[in-house]
Amino acid sequence: MASDEGTTTRIDSWLWSVRLIKTRSAATTACRAGHVRVNGDRVKAAHAVRGGDEVRLRHGGRDRIVVVAKVIRKRVGASVAAECFVDNSPPPPPREETPVAAHRDRGAGRPTKRDRREIEQLMLRGR
Repeated sequence: MASDEGTTTRIDSWLWSVRLIKTRSAATTACRAGHVRVNGDRVKAAHAVRGGDEVRLRHGGRDRIVVVAKVIRKRVGASVAAECFVDNSPPPPPREETPVAAHRDRGAGRPTKRDRREIEQLMLRGR
């Protein structure tokens, strides 16, 4: 499937290079926390990734499933990075389904007992 099946690179470096994760240290942390799987196995940051591998990533509250199309080592522009993987991720949930965060006006002071109860009700509905 991929033209670069012979070359490999570290998974944390590849995730950063194709702009799936903002920094390489964040990619390393995600690997260490067990949020990155290659071909179904949890991997460490130094795991070698090849063309054709399936990478599953849990980042930012969303699951990403990508297939490595091209192995790159350096960070590239967004248009070039999009060509390096095939995105098989489920679509993000609609905005209506995302839980509503409690919002208070600036300078409103501490919440009253009634406000705290309303906030708790919001938090329980979001689960």
